[in-house]
Amino acid sequence: MQDESGKAGPGSPAVAGGAQNSVHLNGHTVTQNGNTPTATPAPQPQCESQASSPTPTPNPIVPREQWGGKYEFLLSCMGYCVGLANVWRFPYLCYRNGGGVFLIPYFIMLFFTGVPLFLMELSLGQYGAAGPIMVWKCCPLLKGIGIGMLCVSTLVCLYYNIIIAWTFYYLGSSFQSPLPWSCEAIANIGLCGNATTGNSSTGKGLSPTEIFWSERVLGVVNSEGLHDPGPVRWPLALCLLAAWIIVFLCMLKGIRSSGKVVYVTATIPYIVLIVLIIRGATLEGSLQGVAFYLTPDWARLANAQVWNDAASQIFYSLGIGVGGLLSMASYNKFDNNVIRDTLIITTGNCATSFFAGFAIFSILGHMAWKKGVPVAEVADSGPGLAFVAYPEALALLPGSVFWSIIFFIMLFMLGIDTLFGNMEGITTAVMDEFPHLRVNTLHKSLFLGTLCFGFYLMGLLLVTDGGIYWFTLIDSFSTSFGLIIIALFMCIGISFFYGVNQFCQDILDMICHCPPWCGKVLLYFKACWIFFTPFILLFILTYIFIEMYNTSLQYGSYVYPRWGKALGVCMAATCCLQILIWAIVAISKETGTLKDRFQKCIQPLNSWRVNNLNSTERVEERVEAERVDAPFTVTLTDMDFTAMAWETGSEA
Repeated sequence: MQDESGKAGPGSPAVAGGAQNSVHLNGHTVTQNGNTPTATPAPQPQCESQASSPTPTPNPIVPREQWGGKYEFLLSCMGYCVGLANVWRFPYLCYRNGGGVFLIPYFIMLFFTGVPLFLMELSLGQYGAAGPIMVWKCCPLLKGIGIGMLCVSTLVCLYYNIIIAWTFYYLGSSFQSPLPWSCEAIANIGLCGNATTGNSSTGKGLSPTEIFWSERVLGVVNSEGLHDPGPVRWPLALCLLAAWIIVFLCMLKGIRSSGKVVYVTATIPYIVLIVLIIRGATLEGSLQGVAFYLTPDWARLANAQVWNDAASQIFYSLGIGVGGLLSMASYNKFDNNVIRDTLIITTGNCATSFFAGFAIFSILGHMAWKKGVPVAEVADSGPGLAFVAYPEALALLPGSVFWSIIFFIMLFMLGIDTLFGNMEGITTAVMDEFPHLRVNTLHKSLFLGTLCFGFYLMGLLLVTDGGIYWFTLIDSFSTSFGLIIIALFMCIGISFFYGVNQFCQDILDMICHCPPWCGKVLLYFKACWIFFTPFILLFILTYIFIEMYNTSLQYGSYVYPRWGKALGVCMAATCCLQILIWAIVAISKETGTLKDRFQKCIQPLNSWRVNNLNSTERVEERVEAERVDAPFTVTLTDMDFTAMAWETGSEA
């Protein structure tokens, strides 16, 4: 059952349930003997003998790290999920899509898409104790999903640290009094029509904050478009270098160091949000902003765009399909209650998004009141909110330097935690393939340093005069249809190839003392994985393709050329095409008819479920069991499986 039960379990639940406990103690023999005979075991005994032989036993020699405690894992996942999208995307989507009405499709998408996929990733990583690539030993046909996750993580890491570099630049500028983008600054006196009222109208229709952002920070006014990146802006390049050095130092010792860092980086944003909410509530006009944020527009529920925005926000804010969740869960103890963690993290993430809107729109409401304009004119999304609208609002507050400093510290904490998760997905996948890196500290440090420096060099393109155009392109397509396709195949692969019944049994096996409610909740998740979640993902995918075809990509007034949009489509397609490429590779390595090859490729490898024996006690038990069972496993044939099937039934 150890390696083949992924398919035998759903067909014979009694065998799967009865033999599961012995699997973790007795190694591979019970697994093979308990497997329902098929026409595909020919290559498996060879792998079995290799897995059972004393020579290739990397797990006892190279043990995987584990979190120092359950709070480190919870805080790491919370920091990974609660990112910049919670601050600069959710409030904007909420007011744009009907205010409080947006919460209805938002929570529907959360319950039927976000939570089920979140639990699937955590459970898969924790049970297999492996990263995004190695975990697909449960279904070798879908190894390309892990490769695709790595491609998405690479693109996200490439541009995400640029945001942290911008944050560093603003944080350093915030120590000047008055703030360099405020009307009180000497350089901006001529730009503001009336410095006392904060009127930011200029001859060019740009406020001091917009000029600071476009000219001082980005230098985008010096670039004609995607084809004209221009020179590197060295102040930003130095900020980017500092950001990557911090990432390197925090991840140098793996989860032992990053797990301690999150105690600070994951909690400070909440303190800052609470402070900003309290401060915003005391400002004149704040209620106007909050009312604008939550006023319901029931007619918006009939718009497909609203439902697509709700689904995409859930999808992206939880970090599904990138590999970070799967990698962080792989360092959990085998018996960690993954269902409890899923409910805590997803609830906390969505609550943070909702309450962040009060902090944002209360202060934007004050800015709109002071400038005498509607809130809609000062509301924005993405970098425009974080680096234009909100800094301008902060500049209007008494003690603006202090508020600006804590706001950009919060942005830094939010960004760095998410980057930790994405980097963890990449490093875990590589160290699974090259386990000696876990032991050799020097080689691990060199690998991590090379990885960070490589990202820094590639990121220099994004800190040129035209870097914002490349940033927008990567941001728009890195988590586009490619990511949705990866998540869709992950859901289909686990539900129909590996077997949703076996997967649910695996979850119950991990939760040793499973409360009665766990089994009932799994019925809901099973229905989602089989029907609701794939259907919603197909809906999102269809809408993305329609929208991508009918709308052009823009940054400000600049419209991207066709070749630029085609380049973005190629980036997204490269990620999801890994599924097809590696599926063809897996099938070509097998023998027999096409149907036989396919059947072999969806059978778990013999090393599947061995990786979860990552505690010392379980490893010792497994080694002792292999010494006893080795004479039987070395010479097993197809006839042995057939002849010994009755023994498994008696043992169960």
